[in-house]
This record gives sequence, C-alpha cells and structure tokens, in this order.
Amino acid sequence: METLEAIAARRSVRKFTDRPVAEETVNAVLAAAILAPSGKNRQPWRFVVVAGDEKRAQMVRVMREGIADTKARGMETGSAIMTARVMERAPVTIFVFNPEGVHPWASRSLAQTLMEAVDTQSIGAAIQNMLLAAQSMGLGTLWMCDVWSAYQQLEAWLGESVELVAAVALGYPDEQPAARPRRSLSEVVRWF
Repeated sequence: METLEAIAARRSVRKFTDRPVAEETVNAVLAAAILAPSGKNRQPWRFVVVAGDEKRAQMVRVMREGIADTKARGMETGSAIMTARVMERAPVTIFVFNPEGVHPWASRSLAQTLMEAVDTQSIGAAIQNMLLAAQSMGLGTLWMCDVWSAYQQLEAWLGESVELVAAVALGYPDEQPAARPRRSLSEVVRWF
C-alpha cells in the first residue's frame, strides 16, 4: 500500500475480531514508530504492550477502577468508558510513555514546558507512524487519550513512573468505518 493510500484509508477502528496479532507483527508496527522524526533526536518514547486474555482483563479492570475513582473526585471522564470497551475488544493495547516528561499535575519550568511540547509532537509522529504501518498491514487501530481518566492506576499497574501520553488499540478490524468529514484546505490553509 502506498503512503498516500494508507493515509486516505486509515480509520479509527473500535471493533476488532478475535484473531490474535502475532508478536512479530506488533514489533513491525513498533519498528515503524521509532523511525519517526523527533526534536533534537531525543526519541522520547517508550512503549508497553499488553496482549493476552488475562492481561487484557486486568487492564480493563484497572481502567474501569480508575474511571470510577476519577468520577468520584468530581472530574469529567469524557468517553473513557467507551475507550475501556475498545481496550477489552482489541487483542493488543500499546501504551505510549514519555520518559522525559513531567506528570500533568507537577509544576514545570518554562524550559521543561517547551521541551515537553517538542517531545509531545515527536511522540505524535511516532503514533501516526504506528497507525499508518498497521493500516498498510491490514490492521485496525484506535489512538486513545481517554486512558488519562485512569492515569495513575494504569501507570501503577504497568509498573511505570513516567508520563503516560496515550495508548493505541491494535487488531484485525471487525468494522469498516466510513470516512469522517474533513475541513477543506480553504478552511484551514492561508498562503502568506
């Protein structure tokens, strides 16, 4: 599949078949991720892969407990419960961390804030590489940020103490979503 075809064909998939994804296939997706450009070549990404029925069940339980705790503290959880359902259905979930990052509740200097913005852009490029590589291999993906509704719980369960950025659900799609509307170039581009 050509790059522009993969970009045009990529969709956010929320339903997956039960077909397992081979470890070498997951590693190929991750190999594409680490080829992403990164500011000052910092390569500010670390990945934790969750696969297998037992680990997935534990992950979903932790996610739901975190959502309940967040709600109990009076905070909004958005569509996090739907994200937990996707995580339950996907054969693989890849958590993406920034080992150079600062937890969202921590104070930071201006220099840290600026460097974290660069790192976040780099991590976004790595995630996009993952999504496009998966698309070219016939896999479906969903880029999930609602994992923040269970931020501390997931970090503790995964044994991580660095900044959680996002997660990606990965598997063979059990749906073919239609393209979502996009703004036209004339709405988002201004030549100067």
